[in-house]
Amino acid sequence: MSVGLTRHAASAAPKIFRLNHTLGPGVVVKLLVVVLRAFVDSVRVPDKMGTADIIECAEALAQTYTHDSIKDIILALKEARLGGYKFYQALDPAQVFEIVAAYFDRKATWLEHQHRDQKAQGSSAEALTVAQLGTAAPIMLASVALRIPEQHPARDTLRRKLSLTSAREKRRLITPAQAEQQRAEVRRVLANGRRKYRPTTPNESPPQL
Repeated sequence: MSVGLTRHAASAAPKIFRLNHTLGPGVVVKLLVVVLRAFVDSVRVPDKMGTADIIECAEALAQTYTHDSIKDIILALKEARLGGYKFYQALDPAQVFEIVAAYFDRKATWLEHQHRDQKAQGSSAEALTVAQLGTAAPIMLASVALRIPEQHPARDTLRRKLSLTSAREKRRLITPAQAEQQRAEVRRVLANGRRKYRPTTPNESPPQL
């Protein structure tokens, strides 16, 4: 039952109070009895819990940890067995409760760290999104500013100018600064709604708008 069990899996497992509704309290106690019996048999000490002690311990665990899972208890016992818990030649219900309580203390610290990590990852993702938007926004705004309305009287002329500017820039016949100057002229025409437009050559100053 404990093979491959992790805290993530134990935390995601159905809680005992839900199992009480779906399976019944009696079945839940029986499952815990099986868990405890396997644990008792795995511990090499001369003085072990008897059947009555195991049943009583299972009932107490079911009533105490209603909002935790049976897998949590399995993992608690596994960590104690593999983690070098000192049994001092005996195993009784008090030790089981000590083991389980210590596990939930560790789990609380683990959950707190998980919460902090998720918040940090969320903040990093948010910062990255803001940075990406900050980089993309000027490009998007510039693209929108160069959209030529269908009804604009100089629409064909402006479109030809933009196409010619892009072609010249790609062929390195004009510099990026000159290309941007040509595009800026188109943006100014679109911004003030000018009806008359005369294109300029790369070496010619733009008209006064």
